[in-house]
Amino acid sequence: MEYFNLLTQILLIMSLGYYLITNLQWYNYRLDRVVLKHHKWQWHITYFIVPIAFFYLIPDLYYAIYFYALFMTSFVIWNKKLDRPVVLTSRVKRFLAILLFTTFAVSTLCLVDPNCSSDFIFVPLVIAYAISSVLEKIFFLSFKHKGKQRINSIPNLKTIAITASFGKTSIKNYLHHVLKKKYKTYKTPRSVNTIGGIVLDVNRDIPLNTEVYIAEAGAREKGDIEEIALYLEPQICIIGSVGEQHIEYFKTLDNIIHTKMELLKSPKMQKGFVHESVPIKDYETITKFPNNLKIIESSLDGIYFEVEVNKKTEAFHAPILGNFNAINLTAVILVAYELGMSIEEIKEALKSLPQVEHRLQLIKAGGKVIVDDSFNGNLDGMIEAVNICSKYQGRKVIITPGLVESTDEANILLAKEINQKFDYVILTGSLNTKILSSHIDDDKVFILKDKSLMETTLAEETRVGDLILFANDAPNFI
Repeated sequence: MEYFNLLTQILLIMSLGYYLITNLQWYNYRLDRVVLKHHKWQWHITYFIVPIAFFYLIPDLYYAIYFYALFMTSFVIWNKKLDRPVVLTSRVKRFLAILLFTTFAVSTLCLVDPNCSSDFIFVPLVIAYAISSVLEKIFFLSFKHKGKQRINSIPNLKTIAITASFGKTSIKNYLHHVLKKKYKTYKTPRSVNTIGGIVLDVNRDIPLNTEVYIAEAGAREKGDIEEIALYLEPQICIIGSVGEQHIEYFKTLDNIIHTKMELLKSPKMQKGFVHESVPIKDYETITKFPNNLKIIESSLDGIYFEVEVNKKTEAFHAPILGNFNAINLTAVILVAYELGMSIEEIKEALKSLPQVEHRLQLIKAGGKVIVDDSFNGNLDGMIEAVNICSKYQGRKVIITPGLVESTDEANILLAKEINQKFDYVILTGSLNTKILSSHIDDDKVFILKDKSLMETTLAEETRVGDLILFANDAPNFI
């Protein structure tokens, strides 16, 4: 029985470690964010606090019944239902290996030493976390230095860094599409925007014949963007639209603005393109945008707009959706022109501009019009998507969790716009369900608690001829 209890204890520790590293990966390996910023505290209670409490409070036999019949079963099901399960990176594997070794070492010690307490739940977790943190810091510093040497070895490389509260990934993708028509251009993949992701990208993926490297810089606290700016030393810096996105981390809009402006600390900056939402003084090296932007038309067919370039008004068209994208494209046009592309070259490149996946992406399938805006999580962008879709002649359905990392006031404003312009509303997640549903007509609302039932719900609740807008998509740990 003693060995059976020991096995149970080892499995418990490994389960707790697996839960811990999953959450750490979600929150950028910041333990304070896992503890203080987590959106699903009930998960901490169910999968961490309760199993530990029961371990100390109830007899071994009853605990074994609870652990194998209830905890392990629910833990496995929970993992399978996650839409963002843990990715078994080298870091995760190292942590789990250290935890397993530490657990066996402590267990062996307690078996041979009668004075050793067998209640060592926290000891292996604390040791593994401490050792892992130190090792990862050492590995990262070495990897960072190696990446710096690699990027400095690329001759005549022009680096462009982009930050914004929202739209930075779109600016990056649009700029890459335009510049690649003339230069060997490389961009950071997907939404990689942390120093860790950028260091990995520089070491592993950037081609050595790159002429223009485009990276985006994100932040969760002061200093994050400055670290990226000092590492990449971009010659061209773009600060896009700044608003209250991630307000829960920065507390005030001023803090957000000052953090975004850290990008301008690049030692090699030659030119900065800064959105007018950033209150910066006039400098020779700074160009404000959008520059006399005028939207001519915005519909499901794309955007037609005019903007001033080199003191001359130019007309452009792009087959993408959303007024706010004209703002993003203004930055793209100004940077491309700065780098030596002609207006005609830029116009020609914009004609073939592809839709960005999950950002006002228009899809037609099964007799339904789908607008996938699931990667758009800011108020202005979501309201723009609502307004574009409101022009559709037919039944309009929206699927949304609302705004994440934003204010109640913003969610109320969004809910009122949705209620006015949509016929049916499917609310996902639990974060904003109460506040959104209280400002939307009851007969319009369907609450989807389990996102794994999305496909079934769409089949049952939508029909041919509907327009379906996916507005934001928070992972289910939020």
